[in-house]
This record gives sequence, structure tokens and C-alpha cells, in this order.
Amino acid sequence: QVQLVESGGGLVQAGGSLRLSCVASGRTFSTYTMAWFRQAPEKEREFVARISWSGNTIYYADSVKGRFTISRDNAKNTMYLQMNSLKPEDTAVYYCARKRLESVGYIQQANYDSWGQGTQVTVSS
Repeated sequence: QVQLVESGGGLVQAGGSLRLSCVASGRTFSTYTMAWFRQAPEKEREFVARISWSGNTIYYADSVKGRFTISRDNAKNTMYLQMNSLKPEDTAVYYCARKRLESVGYIQQANYDSWGQGTQVTVSS
């Protein structure tokens, strides 16, 4: 079973930036589509962005499009989320996830079989 470890969260003022990282264990990272989700207090976990195994196909939630950039370095077994122009409504625990090989969709949590423990991002106004 793969282990996913997120880091890079913290407290930032509105308009600021953070870069999250997700490091995966094992040798199969480069064969999987990966994604970022987030969960704000008392809200459902929601899709943020996803990136194909090659990095060539990327999707974003409308709420982060133009502000967040997802990327990956397969040689380092690492995925990133560059977050710019942060808003208070971006405050959440951010999770990285590995997509099931057989799954077609990418927005629902059920499409993913492995999750990290999460990293807290807090944006003050």
C-alpha cells in the first residue's frame, strides 16, 4: 500500500502564497493520476485539482482555476500544489490522493484509493 505524506501548509495572509508537497512511497508513483482535495470545517471534502501520470492532462475546480497550479516530479515521487492569491475561503485541510487505475471519474472521493494525512492551510483576512 502506498503512503502519501503532505507538507507545506501553514498560516498566510489573504493574497499570499503557499506551496504544498505530497511525497509518495514505492515505485509506482509515475503510473498513477494524482489529485488534491480539501476539507473546510463542517464541509464535505472537495476536489481541487488533478494531474495525469505524465503531467499532460490537468483539471482544476472552478474555485481555484487561475490561482492554483498542480504539478509533479515523477523522479522524486512528488506532487505539488502552488497556491497563489489565497483567500480566506481557501482555509482547509488539504489532502493528496492517488486515483484508482480502473476509475474513469476524478471528482468524487470514491475514485481514489490512497490518501495522505492532510496539511492545514489557514488564510487570514
